[in-house]
Amino acid sequence: MKARLGIAPIAWWNDDLEELSDDVSLDECLRQASVAGFTGMETGRRFPLDPAELGPILDKFGISICGGWFSGALLDGDIEREKDRIAPQMELFKVMNAPCIVYGEVARSIQGDRAKPLATKPKLSEEDIRTYGAKMTDFAEWCAEQGMPIAYHHHMAAAIETEAEVDLLMKHSGEALPLLFDAGHMAFAGGDVLGVIDRHSARISHVHTKDVRFDVIKAIDRDRESFLDAVVKGAFTVPGDGDLDFGAIVKRLARYGYEGWFVVEAEQDPKVSPPIAMAIKGHAELMRVMAAAGYEVVQ
Repeated sequence: MKARLGIAPIAWWNDDLEELSDDVSLDECLRQASVAGFTGMETGRRFPLDPAELGPILDKFGISICGGWFSGALLDGDIEREKDRIAPQMELFKVMNAPCIVYGEVARSIQGDRAKPLATKPKLSEEDIRTYGAKMTDFAEWCAEQGMPIAYHHHMAAAIETEAEVDLLMKHSGEALPLLFDAGHMAFAGGDVLGVIDRHSARISHVHTKDVRFDVIKAIDRDRESFLDAVVKGAFTVPGDGDLDFGAIVKRLARYGYEGWFVVEAEQDPKVSPPIAMAIKGHAELMRVMAAAGYEVVQ
């Protein structure tokens, strides 16, 4: 089985909390990722949207686009408007041969609002999720037809956060809607990380290898503190620096034949956790567990 290793620029620049960012250029971010051993990077706010400008920058460091966040609004919106909203990113990603667009639903989400405690996250009924799942399926089918699939990102403080909510979305959506599996977000939400893989392996098309610090998560007052408060306190980190067993996680994905990108996405304070040091540590741990699981890591 073949795998590729990527990283997200959120370790260098946080798009939700811009003050939690390192003062580095896109070139320096890509250089550090390359030095750490990664061959892919997801997009972020400092990426130019013109492929003629972006392509040479990526080529200089041997990096390709391995995905990128799109702030979805389909929960409260309509499909035609969502098609218009995603079209520019879709065109860029097709030219850049990206594997997918990371679809993160932000309608009603409190993930970017530091004033809203985690306990106030949006709650959907099963009927709400049934309706939403049908819309997401139709939209995902259209995206695939355009030549750029999406991968649905379950996320802390969003409408689809918990294990039960992911299960319901998968139940009430079609196979056309792929799932981005994020170990860190699922662990933070209190979910059974391996159980989610067992139930939904056929739908997993993209993987974020975010680690967590359970001591930080357990100390969060969810009635008073926000998702961004948890990030600032260090809830997330890279594989090999936290409490999740990525050896078991990667082996479980291998059991079901997952092939594709494993992307380190670990938002931290770059002054506390220097991005290049974290990137090197995360890459080394992934290489170790990939070898143990029987993966061949390709460039």
